[in-house]
Amino acid sequence: MVRLTVPTEIEQLIKKMHPDLKRKLRASLDLIASELNSGKPLFDELQGLRSFRVSFFRIIYRIADLKQIEIVVIGPRKKIYEETARILRKQRK
Repeated sequence: MVRLTVPTEIEQLIKKMHPDLKRKLRASLDLIASELNSGKPLFDELQGLRSFRVSFFRIIYRIADLKQIEIVVIGPRKKIYEETARILRKQRK
């Protein structure tokens, strides 16, 4: 069984969302946990991460190993890739 690591901030964000979107996100997280490579691989600055589409949102995640997936960020497609790159730069410092 794959363990899905979801940061507290993301859990709280999901709880505040519209019920339909919340249901879609949770179903998508279950799908990611069962099919590790279900999202598309990202490149350049975001290499090593994958993106899974949920309506106009994206789930950005990292496969830590075959037993653990780390959710990095969830957000609207419009800004998610820039935001993810910013988060990663901040973590590297």
